[in-house]
Amino acid sequence: MIKEFWPEVSGEEFKPNWHIENVICKELEKVAHRVANSIPNDYDLIINVPPGTTKTVSCSVMFPVWCWINWYWMKFLCFSYADLLSLESAEYSRDIVRSNKFRTYFPELDMKQDKDTKSNFKLQRTTIDESTGKKVVEAGGNRFSTSVGGTATGFHGHFLIVDDPLNPSQAVSATKLKTAQYFMDHTLSTRKVDKKVTTTIIIMQRLHQNDPTGHMLAKKGKNIRHICLPGVLKMGDVDYGKYVNPPELKDLYVDGLLDPVRMDQNILNTMLADLGQYGFAGQVGQSPTPPGGGMFKVDNFHVIDTLPIPVNFVNIVRYWDKAGSAGKGAYTAGVRMIKLKNGKFIITDCKRGQWAAEEREAIIKSRAEADALSEGMPTKTYVEQEPGSGGKESAEATIRNLAGHAAFKDRPVGNKIYRADPYSVQVNNGNVMILRGEWNYEFIEEHRFSPFSTYKDQVDAASGAFKELTAKKLVKILG
Repeated sequence: MIKEFWPEVSGEEFKPNWHIENVICKELEKVAHRVANSIPNDYDLIINVPPGTTKTVSCSVMFPVWCWINWYWMKFLCFSYADLLSLESAEYSRDIVRSNKFRTYFPELDMKQDKDTKSNFKLQRTTIDESTGKKVVEAGGNRFSTSVGGTATGFHGHFLIVDDPLNPSQAVSATKLKTAQYFMDHTLSTRKVDKKVTTTIIIMQRLHQNDPTGHMLAKKGKNIRHICLPGVLKMGDVDYGKYVNPPELKDLYVDGLLDPVRMDQNILNTMLADLGQYGFAGQVGQSPTPPGGGMFKVDNFHVIDTLPIPVNFVNIVRYWDKAGSAGKGAYTAGVRMIKLKNGKFIITDCKRGQWAAEEREAIIKSRAEADALSEGMPTKTYVEQEPGSGGKESAEATIRNLAGHAAFKDRPVGNKIYRADPYSVQVNNGNVMILRGEWNYEFIEEHRFSPFSTYKDQVDAASGAFKELTAKKLVKILG
């Protein structure tokens, strides 16, 4: 169908590729047949592909029309990050149904004249009653289109199609991410014709660790069929092939390329130059940060099993990045770091949790007491002071709670990425070691996705500890 009706939506020549016919279309057909037969939904569908690979035309434009040809009664709710994009796809679908070619092939299907707008149009089917010879007009399906976060009150669908729920600029906004996550969790679940049957289809490029794809995949117990097709298997020394899902689809790549016509090596090189490493990794590589580390090359962390003898130590600090929520929101994290005489650093511990204020202060104090008994050298404790009077009061309360210990408050300057940069240089050059412990995995993974990680508390605490270990102290000379 895509090839047949392509001229109705584009003046360009159609360029077929295996991922369109053998993957995207086949996956869509499977879920359509299941919904048509009212078979309970055993999975929702997520497809990750690069931009410019006919994903929107396949899923958001042609798929509803193909369904109406086979099951005229199907209802669609379609969403994109902006009204304009959602309405444009709707208009293309409507143009196909209105076209002379469509009317020639399927004369029984037509637009319902009093419901014919881009944002909400309905179909009708006209047949002949064999017993009376009279025309019978039956109400058909519809398509309602809006933006992610827009209202869909009163509308329900057999299919909920989410095409690019975020754009690249929105992916760096915590507010936009939360809006998209809330939409996926709360809005979509209430817009189904039949909660047992209705299927959600998400097609997008990866933009953030916790974008709608990451958010949905992270939900335990959520049944999802995940199709992931990076634009290239390997770019330089970066292996994007490990993100192909199902893995056997790698065999269909041609010279390591998903689509050698639309996205040959020259085009990929240009995209890398234009998008940068983060943009290319997400939008083309389908990894929301470059593999092996973005800001932090986590493969250069050295995990050790024992500490060197204390005579090699210069200084030890623990730095706390505090949060006030219990059981939700941000984490409190305290990172303990040692500076060695050879200029290298060892991270010996990271204590992290979502604690209420009283429990948090008790844990900070217990850590200070434990640190004082370790490694034969005193550990200085630093507490980040958040902006404003509330942050000042919170930091001062912690310092009072640590009476008897070497404790100081620190008011950072500059944004978090700026503050983490000197620390990242040492990590990337292999000068930071980690003492083996149960906390290692979450600590390293947060660094892997930085600066776009969902949480940043461990990186912030480690950056603060590094700053205190390397700060040049001013000495006042008395005259």
